[in-house]
Amino acid sequence: MSNWKSEITQIGPCKWMIPRKNQMLVPGIIYISETMLHRTFEDNVLQQVANVGCLPGIISYSLAMPDVHWGYGAPIGGVAAFRKDSGVIVPGFVGYDINCGVRLIRSDITASEIADKLEKLVSCLYSNIPSGVGSTGKIILKISQVDQVLSQGAGYALKQGYGWNSDIERTEETGCMKTADPDSVSPRAKERGSDQLGTLGSGNHFLEIQQVVEIYNKEAAKVFGLFENQITVMVHTGSRGLGYQVCDDYLATFGKVLTKYGINLPDRQLACAPIDSQEGKNYFAAMSAAANFAWANRQIITHWIRECFEKVFSVPAERLGLFVVYDVAHNIAKYEKHSFEGKNDYVYVHRKGATRAFPKGHEAVCDIYKNIGQPVIIPGTMGTSSYVLVGTQQALNETWGSTCHGAGRLMSRAQAIKKSKGRKIEEELLALGVMAKAKSRGGLAEEIPEAYKDVDEIVKVVEQAGLSTKVAKMKPLAVIKG
Repeated sequence: MSNWKSEITQIGPCKWMIPRKNQMLVPGIIYISETMLHRTFEDNVLQQVANVGCLPGIISYSLAMPDVHWGYGAPIGGVAAFRKDSGVIVPGFVGYDINCGVRLIRSDITASEIADKLEKLVSCLYSNIPSGVGSTGKIILKISQVDQVLSQGAGYALKQGYGWNSDIERTEETGCMKTADPDSVSPRAKERGSDQLGTLGSGNHFLEIQQVVEIYNKEAAKVFGLFENQITVMVHTGSRGLGYQVCDDYLATFGKVLTKYGINLPDRQLACAPIDSQEGKNYFAAMSAAANFAWANRQIITHWIRECFEKVFSVPAERLGLFVVYDVAHNIAKYEKHSFEGKNDYVYVHRKGATRAFPKGHEAVCDIYKNIGQPVIIPGTMGTSSYVLVGTQQALNETWGSTCHGAGRLMSRAQAIKKSKGRKIEEELLALGVMAKAKSRGGLAEEIPEAYKDVDEIVKVVEQAGLSTKVAKMKPLAVIKG
């Protein structure tokens, strides 16, 4: 294992180069502050960045965002693009929670207007939206209906009466990857997903009521519908057991075909297959289907959030201004057109714990934001702020249009639980002005704020590096966890 501490060099503001060596086909680049960099040495996550740089068909660099931390095979916070004809597709570089992502809902409600209703609202949301380990939802699907979800994504939810047309317009990929094929998803995966639509799950997933406390870019904030003292709602969840099973299925498949395709890896957790192979095509179709399941999941949760606000405020959701700002994916592979090596061509971009951050004018940015750029939603922790950023041209030029996705873990879940032993986490959060409800104490314990990096510093790094710029800052008022 390399001693990266002595070899890594700074090449720009918050930008460091990991030299190409051994099996690496390309160098690595990590966007991070000097202070945070020292922690990555301790975690040895730079070795994972280097390992990604060994994958066949990788273009330019193996990239890491400032919230980078150790993950399965590839680091969480990693980004890379692969050639469409000679590259590979890597399930471990998408992750087990396919299309784990974040949706932000704005409102016309102010902090003073919600103060005396907050407890009642939290109770309603907690009762209305299933959460927790292995949680099952109020919707039970036949396998034929699961197939429809996998094909149609958020559009399926909309057809069933869950939500508004504007929700879809303000969702990455309009909530549906057309490359999805339900036939590429195993019966076991479909079975696991049949009763989990409309559920938060556990781990770092959450539903949070927030207050906008600062506006940095008035023009962008106005277009996004954000203003100071406004109440927003953030939802963080993914494809649940279905997505997990898709990843697990294809990791097993890919592990068996490495020799067949002559692929030699530094870490078998990076098991992959050529993008143009049948195995590679099948995974991409299955991953796309799981991504669609996640978008449908967040769409249904949005509907139930609106139901609770209507019940508590006795006002229709439309009059409360409960419109989606945007919905972004954090764990996904995309077939995107980019400029590289003096040409424009399609590549397969892997983002694992990273957010798409396209600039204004980009064809993939929805019409309403075309003159501003894509909203980037960055959640913090239960006790710290979250941010809305906007994509930049520099990100498109340097990182395949990508930026950070959150605070990034400092502690494992086991370490966090040990650290919180004997503490009253709910009371600690309440002292910070945050009301918390969870299915179990463990759900709070493993997500204590100190288990994560400083989100303010993360955002400062991506702004200094030019990957995205700040629009608004929100503080948590209440959080619901599994």
